[in-house]
Amino acid sequence: MRILITYGSKLGGTREIAGLMARVLQDEGFDAEAAPPEAVDDVRVYDAVIVGGGLYANHWHHRARRFVHHHLHELRGRPVWFFSSGPLDDSAAQERIPPTAQVRALMEQVGARGHETFGGRLESDARGFIARAMAREHAGDWRDPERIARWTRGVARELREAGRPWAGSAVLHQDSPR
Repeated sequence: MRILITYGSKLGGTREIAGLMARVLQDEGFDAEAAPPEAVDDVRVYDAVIVGGGLYANHWHHRARRFVHHHLHELRGRPVWFFSSGPLDDSAAQERIPPTAQVRALMEQVGARGHETFGGRLESDARGFIARAMAREHAGDWRDPERIARWTRGVARELREAGRPWAGSAVLHQDSPR
């Protein structure tokens, strides 16, 4: 089973989460790859897709949004999960953070099976006016690799339990695998 993990990432933290997910899925026996949206020409070659986006001012990264809109019809025909990264504190580890309204609307359009929000990362030497200003008070890494791996193994479990074919089987689940 071939799985794509694609992402919109400004400073690299979300890209690194996608890479970790690909390694976990490979360890679970799947053919998984992490790739930026602009490197994906055809979603139909994948059996399942995970789309992630960094959150910036409660908006998902534009590349993640654009990917979903561009591949909307193909995504509807296979299992899809979303993830967000971005809280620059431990809130994502303390409680379940629901998808933003924007992400929720995209989930409904493709029939995504679940969503999870993970903590983000901001380097103290971040570039850009806004990032530098935020780094003064919020620099750090709040990503939890164990939590990310646990969620990803839950996705793998769902894929094994669901079997094939996927067409028409995408259903939005309120609870993502933990």
